[in-house]
Amino acid sequence: MKLYMVPLAPNPTKVMLYIAEREELGTQMNIEQIVVNTVKGRHKEPAHLARNPFGTVPTLELDDGTYLVESLAIIEYLEDKFPQDALLTGSPEQCGKARDVERIVDLRLAGPMGIYGHAVNSPLGYPKDDAKAAQMEANMQPPLDYLEDLLRDDRPLLLGEHVSIADCTLQASLQFVRYVEADVFGDRPLLRAWDKRYRARPAAQSVLRW
Repeated sequence: MKLYMVPLAPNPTKVMLYIAEREELGTQMNIEQIVVNTVKGRHKEPAHLARNPFGTVPTLELDDGTYLVESLAIIEYLEDKFPQDALLTGSPEQCGKARDVERIVDLRLAGPMGIYGHAVNSPLGYPKDDAKAAQMEANMQPPLDYLEDLLRDDRPLLLGEHVSIADCTLQASLQFVRYVEADVFGDRPLLRAWDKRYRARPAAQSVLRW
């Protein structure tokens, strides 16, 4: 299999962190990772559009020559293909909670984080937009409060003792925020402590560049 990605972008980074975490647990997926330089427009070239008609990354090329183009679908596929030491385990209630937290992070926080980053200091050269940045910052407060509350029982990671897909999703977006030299945590010491713990993990250090 081949993963077409770009290191800074949140969605590819989420998948890369997931793969690294699974490999730390002993699962060798043997996925070749290939950079698609989005700054140079390589994602809009015919070769990549043949893999992904939307011109986005990540894209996973399967062994049968077909492709998956959505980050969560890629992760769920890899969970099914390599069930030993999968990240999503436990009772239906535990799995439901894990899925719920990941969706809260992705839909209610990661999206606004990306818009916020481009509004304050876009690496793609988008114009600064103070009004949009302020709106996105306001939108991020409820999900950030939710995550801070999750951590009040001294759990080391978002779902407890073991790494989850939600941890990968959140840290992938935070890398982008760090790259644009922003800080979205505010007065949330538990999230700051989680961030420090997660970035110290071997899997994180093998993937994160900022």
